[in-house]
Amino acid sequence: MSAYPNAAAATVTAADSESADPCCAAPLPVLGRDVTVPLVTGGEVTYAALDYAASAPALQRVWDDVAAYAPYYGSVHRGAGYLSQLSTDLFENSRATVAEFLDCRPGDQVVFTRSTTDSLNLLAATLPADCQVFVFETEHHASLLPWQDARVTYLNAPRTPEQAVATLERALADRDPYGPALVCVTGASNVTGELWPVKELAAAAHAHGARIVLDAAQLAPHHPVSVRELDVDWIAFSGHKLYAPFGSGVLAGRADWLQEAEPYLAGGGASKKVARRTDGGVDVEWHTTAARHEAGSPNVIGVYSIASACKALTEAGFDTLVERERHLIAKVRTGLAEVPEVKVLSLFGDDAPRVGVISFVVEGWNSSHFAAALSAEYGIGVRDGLFCAHPLVRTLLGSDPQTQGECGAPEAAPGERSLNAIRVSFGAGTPDEHVERFVGAVKELVRDGAQWKYRTEDGRCVPDRG
Repeated sequence: MSAYPNAAAATVTAADSESADPCCAAPLPVLGRDVTVPLVTGGEVTYAALDYAASAPALQRVWDDVAAYAPYYGSVHRGAGYLSQLSTDLFENSRATVAEFLDCRPGDQVVFTRSTTDSLNLLAATLPADCQVFVFETEHHASLLPWQDARVTYLNAPRTPEQAVATLERALADRDPYGPALVCVTGASNVTGELWPVKELAAAAHAHGARIVLDAAQLAPHHPVSVRELDVDWIAFSGHKLYAPFGSGVLAGRADWLQEAEPYLAGGGASKKVARRTDGGVDVEWHTTAARHEAGSPNVIGVYSIASACKALTEAGFDTLVERERHLIAKVRTGLAEVPEVKVLSLFGDDAPRVGVISFVVEGWNSSHFAAALSAEYGIGVRDGLFCAHPLVRTLLGSDPQTQGECGAPEAAPGERSLNAIRVSFGAGTPDEHVERFVGAVKELVRDGAQWKYRTEDGRCVPDRG
């Protein structure tokens, strides 16, 4: 379906992306699936992109939709011309698409932002006076850090979903004074991939008069997310993790705190009326719609790309996507379990449901050295470091969670002990061959060692080419 004339946007249907057996469904088409990269040992290989948790590749459907719209690009809410009106319709229709994708309630607002980080900072700016915020130490920094101007209670990492709920209930019951409160929790860990008991945490929050915001950055690309069913007050996620890497994000949920707060950014678009006063000042009437927090020229392409991704994932069918991802998770976890030197990081245990995000350490290896070898010698892209979740990773590795570290930087030279980990992550566009190559590469590196020499350069482990 196209909002502009003569634009044949590509459509990926469930029939195009699955076979009769959901575990054998084909991956969704993504950009970069045929890119080849050089190996330090000689030759080239098709790149295995296994860093989806950082940024997922663009779905081909998203790219095609954006390319088809691009000639019709116009300024949103800013002009009487045809392209401006068309772009405005596209922008607002995208808002409706996202609201449907999230199963929002009547009266909920969908605000377009730059990312999950931006969304949560926006919400932090709308907190009522004396609001208390409760957040587990297990959160990504995007969820952990925006609340600096509020009274924040950081909760220790739970070791079971039940313990998470009980910890939150105790903290909320003991708060003093009893006033407005907000709980911030992830839907799926960006370190372990484990699913959190969001619905139960939301019930606990509401039972104690608190509200809850869900960081769905790692959840929304892998599982259906219903604001209504989970009964969360807000949800935040990023386009670049939802196969739409065009610099846009979403904050969706209850309108009251958003309407009552000063605009996140002051400027055109957020203001409804502006007039000079006789004393020389300025009176401003702000919008009460989502536009209140969308000042400036909106990122129309980023917004449309998110809507396109929402449609593509819905049409492909989350049941099929989830089953295929479980198939890939089993391949990786089974393969890693066959290597005694590998320790997979987990909060809730091996049987916990999870998305395609797995972090691990390898005995005798510096994590940056291992990740560099995977890239340089096998053409496999993973991530090493603390994954912008320093307290959680340090807790899982048995180090002091209070110790500070630079995000993503190694702390030891090749061959030395590292407090960092390696993360492999995948999703709807990952073929079986990529995870099979990864498992094989892990086994070879542990058994035979690296074929190349590496050195530390600017805080990173890199192949020594000199």
